[in-house]
Amino acid sequence: MTAPTSIRRLNAADPDFAHHLDHLLSWESVSDNSVNQRVLDIIKAVRERGDAALVEFTQKFDGLQVASMADLILPRERLELALTRITVPQREALEKAASRVRSYHERQKQDSWSYTEADGTVLGQKVTPLDRAGLYVPGGKASYPSSVLMNAIPAKVAGVTEVVMVVPTPRGEINELVLAAACIAGVDRVFTIGGAQAVAALAYGTESVPRVDKVVGPGNIYVATAKRHVFGQVGIDMIAGPSEILVVCDGQTDPDWIAMDLFSQAEHDEDAQAILVSPDAEFLDKVAASIDKLLPTMDRAEIINTSINGRGALIKVDDMEQAIEVANRIAPEHLELSVADPQAWLPKIRHAGAIFMGRHTSEALGDYCAGPNHVLPTSGTARFSSPLGVYDFQKRSSIIFCSEQGASELGKTASVLARGESLSAHARSAEYRIKDEQEGN
Repeated sequence: MTAPTSIRRLNAADPDFAHHLDHLLSWESVSDNSVNQRVLDIIKAVRERGDAALVEFTQKFDGLQVASMADLILPRERLELALTRITVPQREALEKAASRVRSYHERQKQDSWSYTEADGTVLGQKVTPLDRAGLYVPGGKASYPSSVLMNAIPAKVAGVTEVVMVVPTPRGEINELVLAAACIAGVDRVFTIGGAQAVAALAYGTESVPRVDKVVGPGNIYVATAKRHVFGQVGIDMIAGPSEILVVCDGQTDPDWIAMDLFSQAEHDEDAQAILVSPDAEFLDKVAASIDKLLPTMDRAEIINTSINGRGALIKVDDMEQAIEVANRIAPEHLELSVADPQAWLPKIRHAGAIFMGRHTSEALGDYCAGPNHVLPTSGTARFSSPLGVYDFQKRSSIIFCSEQGASELGKTASVLARGESLSAHARSAEYRIKDEQEGN
């Protein structure tokens, strides 16, 4: 039987509150020197030996006896077969979620633009999709078909020509829902490889795995460390920390609802973080009681208990204004505004990955089917980062076309600035185009 939680209690009126909050929020990656070196060795092997290294590592880490790389490639027909193997309700749910995700992300598409100045100079921006994106999907029992939709659909909406998915199948475990999601999302190629070796293959390419322009998708510490090392060779979405939820509640929502909302993130893993902020001390007590009441009913009770006890908190604030201040200080991945008039508080929210408005909008809806992306900044990075979107799969190139008159006028300004930086070739390059001074240069 799961022991009752001993969730941390904090009070914003405490003189040491800021110190306690900083301690609560602190999280260090578990990547140590040994993990780092193993990942570097794996990347080096894949770069040098390509497919042979992938086969070797798959045999070693996934417990699969495969003869060649051909055994690690899934054709499109296999994805279509998965659609027939899942239940009708599962297929309908995937298709509905995909439709909503696609509809939302269609609104993020950016178009090229330009404008013409009076002298004929044209300035603008050309928006171009990436040629190829790589999607990492965790495999085996820890499989997330929702992540396939959230990563592949924005890429396709952006116009990416080819989406390549890698998914490990440890001990031969294949998740049909993941393959069905890949089929619905329009994934073009699938390789049943995982770990740091899969990231390396996507970044550098092998005889079978094509080199991509960007690697996205969640993974374990080896995957995260590999993404960190290949960044620069390819783009990456982010180095994500544990999942987080912050609920701001005025005390009028059913405490069982709030407890379950906290559980929804705590069940991800022991390092996940679930925090409730409220000006109502009695309500905090009610939620604590709901946590103890509901915890024994949860399938992942031990994980939730460890998460809640280790990194969870109930925070008492003076009023809703202070609650919003605390929310902005935390900059959470998921923020629930479980209050009477969430729209009134929205303008005051500056930092959050996704904002869930009102008592009926659970974070879980955003994870699966609301439409916005569930790949969100964690560990306070919502201060400067955004959710994954279509824009992550597009590049922007500046366009500059100077008319003869425009080049002459701009050349005068460029000449002064270039000579101020002692870059005479820059200056003379611009000066050649100045109509009145061509003869003297």
